[in-house]
Amino acid sequence: MPSYRFKTANLILSLSVFVFGYIFLRYAYQVADSFPFSQEIVLIVLGTLATIFITALLLQKQTEVELGKEQRIKYLDLKSTTYHQLVTDIQEFVVKGDLTREDLRHLEFLAHRVALVGSPDVLKSYGEFVAGIATAVGDAHLSQMDSDIVSRKLAELTIALRRDLIGELDDRDPEMKAVIDRYIIENTDRSIDAF
Repeated sequence: MPSYRFKTANLILSLSVFVFGYIFLRYAYQVADSFPFSQEIVLIVLGTLATIFITALLLQKQTEVELGKEQRIKYLDLKSTTYHQLVTDIQEFVVKGDLTREDLRHLEFLAHRVALVGSPDVLKSYGEFVAGIATAVGDAHLSQMDSDIVSRKLAELTIALRRDLIGELDDRDPEMKAVIDRYIIENTDRSIDAF
């Protein structure tokens, strides 16, 4: 992104070129009055320069918009990949049932990967999840009650991940957002009861 000074200098340069160009072309138009077709040629040059200037401004703005869009897409892709890997790693640890200190350390180090792309809500939820799982597996074995705690914390983390990825879509309909959150919690509770 160009800095404020660069934009200001660019604007001043553009205005000065426009003003001096106008003065020169006006002078050339008046001088060319005595020659046949010379005024038309000056008008053609003036029209061409104006078209080039306007086209350059539009292309510059379009390029900025396209670059910003591409950056947002790459960032969303990185965020999505990171969150998917996070959920996959969590699934592997929770499914195996017995967590070692290395597993807990791995979960703690995942916080750094999440910190690269995560929103404050995701970071908070992930921190609470890691704290909950560390407390739940103090004896290195995941009991049924521990599993319930972990599942609930994972549901809260899932809600935070969803809000970070597609929260703008959910924000369009607040009622739908509340319904989705409720379904995530209910599905977790049903899973806890079923297993």
